[in-house]
Amino acid sequence: MNQDEKFLVAFKKYIPEEAVSYCFNLWKEKPFNFFITKGRLTKLGDFRYRRDRKLQTISINHNLNPYQFLITYIHEVAHYRAFEDHGLGIKPHGVEWKITFRNLMTPLISDKIFPKDVLAALVRHFKNPKASTGADLFLSRILKGYDKDISDEKSLLVDLPKGEFFELQGRKFQKEHIRRTRILCAELNTGRKYLISAHAEVKRIHQSES
Repeated sequence: MNQDEKFLVAFKKYIPEEAVSYCFNLWKEKPFNFFITKGRLTKLGDFRYRRDRKLQTISINHNLNPYQFLITYIHEVAHYRAFEDHGLGIKPHGVEWKITFRNLMTPLISDKIFPKDVLAALVRHFKNPKASTGADLFLSRILKGYDKDISDEKSLLVDLPKGEFFELQGRKFQKEHIRRTRILCAELNTGRKYLISAHAEVKRIHQSES
């Protein structure tokens, strides 16, 4: 299986079928290394421009639903395109990135790709795109509704009271302070501090379980 075939197989697995060709062509136009990673506590995807590398790298968490995966992919490609077109002096989520992100998403804003509730939230979101979909509470809540592992036992981290104990990806934490779109939390086993997305889906636990 060659590189093109590997990309097509990955896209067919993780994003809506109607978006596969478009996403594949974005990679073909300006190639980059693309990795699908394990779930990360603090981010859905990642792009960092490296001057010392000919090919830049984008990574996306494997455990995202198809609509979140697609939006995150375009979000990261927009970072790459914005830096390529405008140079490294721009702000990561400044006006150049916002325009690029909006332009790359426009061909995908269709009810053939997104459910109507997600589509309506996206139209609202792109009036002024935020640094992450997690920073948009309205869009984030709707996207969460399409996660496979939804459970009545789970809550959004932002909805838990300060000091509450919770479990995320098998690890136990205590909620501390809110910092913009992320929340400082302490891992109970190690005492280490982590900034976790305010809209991460977590399982509340009782102090006796911690």
